[in-house]
Amino acid sequence: MIPDPAQLLRQMFDAAVAAASPMLRVPPALPPVPKGRTLVIGAGKASAEMARAVDEHWPAPLEGLVVTRYGHAAPCRRIEIVEAAHPVPDEAGRAAAERMLNLVSGLSEDDLVIALISGGGSSLLSLPAPGLTLADKQAVNRALLRSGARIDEMNCVRKHLSAIKGGRLAAAAFPAQLVTLLISDVPGDDPSAIASGPTVPDPTTFAEARAILARYGISEPAAAIRHLEAAVDETPKPGDRRLAGTRTVMIASPQMSLEAAAEVARRAGVTPLILGDALEGESREVGIVLAGMARQARLRGQPAPAPCVLISGGETTVTVRGHGRGGRNVEFLLSLAVKLDGLAGVHALAGDTDGVDGAEEVAGAVIGPDTLARARTAGLDPLACLDANDAHRFFETLGDQVITGPTLTNVNDFRAILIGA
Repeated sequence: MIPDPAQLLRQMFDAAVAAASPMLRVPPALPPVPKGRTLVIGAGKASAEMARAVDEHWPAPLEGLVVTRYGHAAPCRRIEIVEAAHPVPDEAGRAAAERMLNLVSGLSEDDLVIALISGGGSSLLSLPAPGLTLADKQAVNRALLRSGARIDEMNCVRKHLSAIKGGRLAAAAFPAQLVTLLISDVPGDDPSAIASGPTVPDPTTFAEARAILARYGISEPAAAIRHLEAAVDETPKPGDRRLAGTRTVMIASPQMSLEAAAEVARRAGVTPLILGDALEGESREVGIVLAGMARQARLRGQPAPAPCVLISGGETTVTVRGHGRGGRNVEFLLSLAVKLDGLAGVHALAGDTDGVDGAEEVAGAVIGPDTLARARTAGLDPLACLDANDAHRFFETLGDQVITGPTLTNVNDFRAILIGA
């Protein structure tokens, strides 16, 4: 018997977040001081805290500009922090991206650019390609968010509608030295997918971007479609001489955080089973699959006898069909709870490590064997809430939300299903 399952799950989640702390991960990865200037640039939900870590540990003059999500700023003495909108870009992000591109232009081989890149940078660093407007990019972003497109598909399109993503920022900084410090929030930790890879080569093409929009039936705005069809000025590809001397360092990843959570479980006498750090698919479908695994562990002792915990990371998606408040982690949990149907001894937590699930200032939620019964007593219909993409309201009503506030890091989603004896 696990004395307090909800408390153990929260301790595991907190350990996963702490393992990706920029103050822990950035200082050991800093490069040597250059002969010339040092500029710090960056974008993402963790970029401001990453900048603070650089600011506090860099032993020489520096200056810079990073853009982060509203509410995710951190105090810096020498690096300017700009806040902008996520997940749909706004004018503050566009203006910051334009300034950043100008900041790195005209540098010499003696200068150093330190790029601090983390998840969320795709919308925060939004500079439309020539001929496009911010409104065009906003429209495409909204359509992709509602379509159920995977994050890699969304980023492919974003790169080809941008003047700064897909390696273009690195090309502008040439011939300066460029070191990118990355905190991964994408399945597989592909540097070109994190924040749409502004400082790394881009293997994707205009043709792929067109195919993605066609796959999801997105045909507006017309200016964006025309830009993709014209296919002028392809993104810098692997082997591009302007990016040849750059260096990229992965300082935090979902796997590191899953391992930290697993260690908390071990210390509590619970066997951790890491299912993977890159699980993808529709949130409700992933909930159904993992419910089956939890049931097998609870009733059959496979793949491990109780007490055990099934841990996973990655980024699921939600195809929005209802008018609820969404959230991929809470939708996963509601689907999981429905499929488990009150199975004794099974508790779960799912949350986004940045503290924001979807567009809500809520990291996620918890469920237990009594979740459905309490919901019905409160007048909630679990299946109706699931069909309406209204899981945030469901868990808010029950008082089962996990609220952390901005964590100032981002290594994607965390899921843990605890099976008691």
